Amino acid sequence: MTEVEKQRNNNEKRERILEGALKAFAKKGFYNTKVSEIASEAGVADGTIYLYFKNKDDLLISLFEDRMEWVIERLQAELSAVSGDSLVKLRAFVHLHFLLAVENRDLAEFITVELRQSAKFVKEYKNPKFADYLRILQGLIEQGQAEGLIRAELDSKLVSRAIFGALDEVLLQLTLSRSAPGDVVNESTQISAILIDGLITRD
Repeated sequence: MTEVEKQRNNNEKRERILEGALKAFAKKGFYNTKVSEIASEAGVADGTIYLYFKNKDDLLISLFEDRMEWVIERLQAELSAVSGDSLVKLRAFVHLHFLLAVENRDLAEFITVELRQSAKFVKEYKNPKFADYLRILQGLIEQGQAEGLIRAELDSKLVSRAIFGALDEVLLQLTLSRSAPGDVVNESTQISAILIDGLITRD
């Protein structure tokens, strides 16, 4: 086997482990999931997990970083295709936030529920991927301020965190209640109206 083939094999095995972890966490939760159950979902031996990850917390953080990178790339691609001003793009951002949750229920539950079960993630992890996510939102707000559509006196960084907090709370409840896709779309429309209306400049 060539080095290229070995690397491809390692990458494929690592992805199987990450996907197995996502499925296992969705079934039993992070705290109750054993490494052996992740290995079973991934179709690998228990010891193979430790060739790629130090422990279950390390696996959780790696899974978060990998999937958040995908979320960010998807958001950037979708938003780049949206024509219109910053308010149109902000509404699209909110809609996409909920749409991705509908399309990926296990991932939505992992991000909104299971991450909070890891003390290491909550207390020690610096979360650069979340910062990247917020920068997209902050950039839209600053664009709106430059266009004169969003109130100039607002702190874009604070507003981006406030918007995410509202989206996260609503999505958490929708995820726990296993809401139908139609309910999620309705919620996204209402949240978009509530949040964005408070940002708009007034004559």
